Amino acid sequence: MQIVDAQIHLWSKGTTLPPHRAEPYGMAQALADMDAAGVDAALIHPPSWDVDSNELAVEAARAFPKRFAILGRLPLDKPESRDQVATWKQRTGMLGFRFTFLQPHQKSWPTDGTIDWVFPAAEKAGLPIALLAGDFLPLVGQIAERHPGLKLIVDHMGRLRQNKGAAVFDSMDQLVALARHPNIAGKATGGPGDATDAYPFKSRHPYYRRLYDAFGPARLFWGTDITRMPCTWRQCVTAFTEDMPFLSERDKTLIMGQALCDWIGWERT
Repeated sequence: MQIVDAQIHLWSKGTTLPPHRAEPYGMAQALADMDAAGVDAALIHPPSWDVDSNELAVEAARAFPKRFAILGRLPLDKPESRDQVATWKQRTGMLGFRFTFLQPHQKSWPTDGTIDWVFPAAEKAGLPIALLAGDFLPLVGQIAERHPGLKLIVDHMGRLRQNKGAAVFDSMDQLVALARHPNIAGKATGGPGDATDAYPFKSRHPYYRRLYDAFGPARLFWGTDITRMPCTWRQCVTAFTEDMPFLSERDKTLIMGQALCDWIGWERT
């Protein structure tokens, strides 16, 4: 069973967004940590706090193409960005996009038309898009309907970043409702970071089970966002592979990596 993490960040500078670690986290350290945890590969999401993080990710994917791929960042409010979509895959490792809207001036972008152009462009180019969309999940369904050929991924189980404890999943009903769209998948990432209990974080199990029942193992991707996790990378792995009794071995093979690679078109072999 290949283990592919659906989300990590690499950066060399900038002020991180808490609770991410403050120190830079580069390719060499990621590889060492992955080897120690038994993680075969990871999908890099270049973070917004390092303006050169796209380039850092490309360097990692060029050096280790079987271990790193990328959902890159694109400044959606810049006119010149529109010309980059068609050639995005020409950059080593770039398989799609990830958008977060974390800055104050970006909060309105999902609803004010600023980003409407990227969805048909990505659909035409065959580029999946991951969205930090807990605040606008119904809109993701509308996007999926308008662009049935566009593969969408909802980050971090649709968590509401502004909430705490169990309330981070107050949007779970809206996320589960999106499963009726065959071009939407969910990322089961970051769960330990919101847990109030210790490993193996059984308080997260009901939420994982709801996502599993709704999306199925072919549209549900395990991952960590490791640089903000309160536990080891290995514990993030075994919390799924050893402590989820409702998952069959086939389910684990899909959720722990194969389904993600299939969804984004990452041919690792």
